[in-house]
Amino acid sequence: MRGLKERVAIVTGAAGGIGRAICERFVDEGVRLVAADVNEPALIEFAETLQARGGDVLALAFDITRFADVSAAVARAVEHFGQLDILVNNAGWDIAKPFLDTEPDLWEKIIAINLRGPLNLHKAVLPHLIANGGGKVINIASDAGRVGSSGESVYSACKGGLIAFSKTVAREYARDNVRVNVVCPGPTDTALLRSFVGEGEYGQKIYDKLQKAIPLKRLGQPADIPGMIAFFASSDADFITGQVISVSGGLTMHG
Repeated sequence: MRGLKERVAIVTGAAGGIGRAICERFVDEGVRLVAADVNEPALIEFAETLQARGGDVLALAFDITRFADVSAAVARAVEHFGQLDILVNNAGWDIAKPFLDTEPDLWEKIIAINLRGPLNLHKAVLPHLIANGGGKVINIASDAGRVGSSGESVYSACKGGLIAFSKTVAREYARDNVRVNVVCPGPTDTALLRSFVGEGEYGQKIYDKLQKAIPLKRLGQPADIPGMIAFFASSDADFITGQVISVSGGLTMHG
């Protein structure tokens, strides 16, 4: 992709399925990478594989739900690389349950990770992008945020909120040369989706229904996502902002 080599990107949720695939693609494109995840052992192990692949990688373990930790990590990244050009908000978490089977403590955890965390990253990173003359933000939402998803009520609300937030920030900072776009994966074969099966019969029913609903007749794979991320991060997308793209195998509704 044009305009990616030597750029500096921060990717959250780097040690997970989609995050790993994004990081690998960025390293292959010559991007200097800040790989971020709350799971430090997994992150360090993955960063070593990226470095063996030829990547210039800084691994930073922190909790995106804590703004002070996010600010400190972003400052460390800028100190290390001298700049930031790309932010990919990929970290996410959920558990499949009907809404009335959930409790406020669970809502708070889902909201903290899936909505407050990305807000924290925007608050900490945007000033650096603006000071550097502009940059790219790619937020990983979900088709659940576009059309809803049975068993993911609060998660869907967070991802819908992230979509609306992204469109607003895209408007507010377009004149600062900051482009903000959203990628919405459909059902993707990651540990998060597989964890739904572990939630019992209800989760298994959701898993089966999702597979049947996809016109391409397979779940997405983490490797299906990074091409769109790389495009939005590249100079080929310099005139694109505030857009929401579904990567879902043709899926149009959940549950």
